[in-house]
Amino acid sequence: MLDTKAEKSKDIHMYILYNIILFIAAIIVLPYFLLKIIFTGKYRKSFIQKLGGRQAKILADLKEGRRVWIHAVSVGEVTAAAPIVASLKKKMPDVKVIFSTSTETGQEMALNLVKEADAFIYFPLDIPPVVSKMIKMAAPDVFVLVETELWPNFIRACEARRIKTLMVNGRISPRSYRRYHLTGFFWEKVLSNLSVAGMISEIDAVRLKNIGMNSVKIKVLGNAKYDGLAATVSPALREEISRRFHARENERFFVAGSTHEGEEKIVINVYQELLKRYPDFKLIIVPRHIERTNDVLGLLRQENLNDFITLSDINNGRQRKDERIIVVDVIGELFKIYSLASVVYCGGSLVPKGGQNILEAAAWGKVIFYGPSMEDFSAEKALLEEAGCGVTIRNEEELLRGIVQALENPEELKSRGEKGKAVVLSNIGAAARYADLISKHI
Repeated sequence: MLDTKAEKSKDIHMYILYNIILFIAAIIVLPYFLLKIIFTGKYRKSFIQKLGGRQAKILADLKEGRRVWIHAVSVGEVTAAAPIVASLKKKMPDVKVIFSTSTETGQEMALNLVKEADAFIYFPLDIPPVVSKMIKMAAPDVFVLVETELWPNFIRACEARRIKTLMVNGRISPRSYRRYHLTGFFWEKVLSNLSVAGMISEIDAVRLKNIGMNSVKIKVLGNAKYDGLAATVSPALREEISRRFHARENERFFVAGSTHEGEEKIVINVYQELLKRYPDFKLIIVPRHIERTNDVLGLLRQENLNDFITLSDINNGRQRKDERIIVVDVIGELFKIYSLASVVYCGGSLVPKGGQNILEAAAWGKVIFYGPSMEDFSAEKALLEEAGCGVTIRNEEELLRGIVQALENPEELKSRGEKGKAVVLSNIGAAARYADLISKHI
């Protein structure tokens, strides 16, 4: 009995400490968010909603019945969640799905991809009164978090209200693992409030166990992103982006997706060398963060590559004519753009960022080059390299050499790309498994 009281006292003190740290962090970052809202408009749509405002009517319009609240942080998680929601609604059409995101770009993506959801909201800030208000309004029977974003106050509030909490498509990157492991004494308690965790791979399952999750509650069910990508690829989607980009028949593109600072310079240098061999080649650069667009345009001007057009220009009515370079300064277009590629470089990998999603290009049957920093996508990297469509390069010279060799053997390039596409297709099925897991807890 004394041990139980001591444990409860310890838990209370941990949560008090967490909330003190949260409060201090809020004081520090609040001015930044306010300045962003005032001067850039960023966060303007979501800030009040994250405090629990303007969402009551959305939830009040939901019909009576069993409810599942599914949370996907941003664009990547939404991609994984979409086929899970579709599978769940197919299995249990009467269940009402409340779908939340943390970011505005994620919300836009969700509105386009998650057609089966019954309501869309923003996830609340992890402040106890705000959390309590939102949970009361949403009144879910089950809460499902996609991938791994653990908010202690929210999960604790669900447990107190006997709301079952599940993790699906769970993944823990090496960087996240190090952070969680350092404070495992706290996360062990948070994880004890989860009913079950469905993880992408054995590696993710082991990491979660080491952080403190009871191994009995952990299941390895695969990656639902394969389902989402396989379902989304279509000739119509390629035709739409091709028409918008005014892409000519047989026009060849080098697509550099999700690039970070330091990578665009490498991509531009490689492109200039490619032009010496293939004067007709075109370049599409998609920076990971669109607020860096002016930096990218500045690099192009420095190299006298002034025949560029931005996607914003195209969307505003300007037609691409002879411009060799397209800079994509709009969120949510990269997946479609990969369909135009002859070869792909996937960013966040020649700089220490852990890589970006290489499955999107693979789903279109493309050969993908990336740097050595692929820690966040190690399982996907292994699969695609085994198929021959994923290629690790260490620097600018290796990227150029790899692309030239690939272009000199078009039949082999096509064959390797098709093998990568086959990998994506062969790994579908996880979404249905996650839907079954959720349905068992409703």
